Amino acid sequence: QVQLVESGGGLVQTGGSLRLSCAASGRTFSSYAMGWFRQAPGKEREFVATITGSGSSTYYADSVRGRFTIGRDNAKNTVSLQMNSLKSEDTAVYYCAAKSGAAYYIRASGFGYWGQGTQVTVSS
Repeated sequence: QVQLVESGGGLVQTGGSLRLSCAASGRTFSSYAMGWFRQAPGKEREFVATITGSGSSTYYADSVRGRFTIGRDNAKNTVSLQMNSLKSEDTAVYYCAAKSGAAYYIRASGFGYWGQGTQVTVSS
């Protein structure tokens, strides 16, 4: 069982940066691949980024590649999402998710544990 709590959302201007964090419970954090997803009003939840259990491999959605960076600290049971050069279309509720098994995954259906979400609003 894994419990996830996100933090770090807020309001930022276009071109600005935010760093999201997700704290996970449990003693086997490194055995879970982690992901970030987002959902804008009226839209389906979409994949943003994922990272393997060891942190050695990452994968990003085309829309954020080069601007966002996912990272994890297995000693602290945390995963982060550094978001730079933010655009208005990045506005959404961002969710942290955990998947049993260390290999990363990009489909929401593969993640069994979810945080409550944190709002990111990018204003022009």
